[in-house]
Amino acid sequence: MKILVVGPHPDDQELGMGGTIARLAHEGHDILLLDMTNGEPTPYGDPETRAREAAQAADILGVRRRNLGLPNRFVEHSIDARHAVAGVIREEQAEVVFLPYFEDAHPDHVATTRIVEDARFDAKLSKIDLPGEPCHPRRMIYYFCTHLKIIPQPSFIFDTTGYHESKRESILAYDSQFVKPEKNRPIVEWLDAGAAFYGSRIGRQTGEPFFVKEPLGLSSLDTVL
Repeated sequence: MKILVVGPHPDDQELGMGGTIARLAHEGHDILLLDMTNGEPTPYGDPETRAREAAQAADILGVRRRNLGLPNRFVEHSIDARHAVAGVIREEQAEVVFLPYFEDAHPDHVATTRIVEDARFDAKLSKIDLPGEPCHPRRMIYYFCTHLKIIPQPSFIFDTTGYHESKRESILAYDSQFVKPEKNRPIVEWLDAGAAFYGSRIGRQTGEPFFVKEPLGLSSLDTVL
């Protein structure tokens, strides 16, 4: 399956659903991480460092990565941004798109979600100047990586047992974000706790929460945890 995972900044995808990405990649799915920005400036980073860290994280998870090149902290819901993402959807022929949850305190996150939602529509148009062939992803799935102190109410929880360590390693690859800044080091421990909590809700060691607006269909109860 062709899967596109969109994040406002490098590390958002890993923080929100790194275990799921690692598992899906291991199962043979073709996954592209699309970063809207390079995430810079930050106190301990620079564009070159962040690009190196992002590439290392993608290697750990076993996926491809691409940066759209929008300006960090200034992501806007515009026609140009929509068409840029729609072009990637068409080039990839993405069947499933993961995107940030729509409630967030970070303007880049909120704008990214709106851009990707509308890009899904634009990607299917036949008479439009965009690369690739028309494509309409059949699933839009929201992952939680918010700057709000909220308790997610997920539509489902994905079993990441055996893959959480890969998520952890991919996050620690961002040395400039989660190792050098002392105040950010507890984030990894919080993610460990969250993974264990969500895993406990489905009777597994670790899990990650997701939300969908459109209903998911089931043909069998055999795989429901």
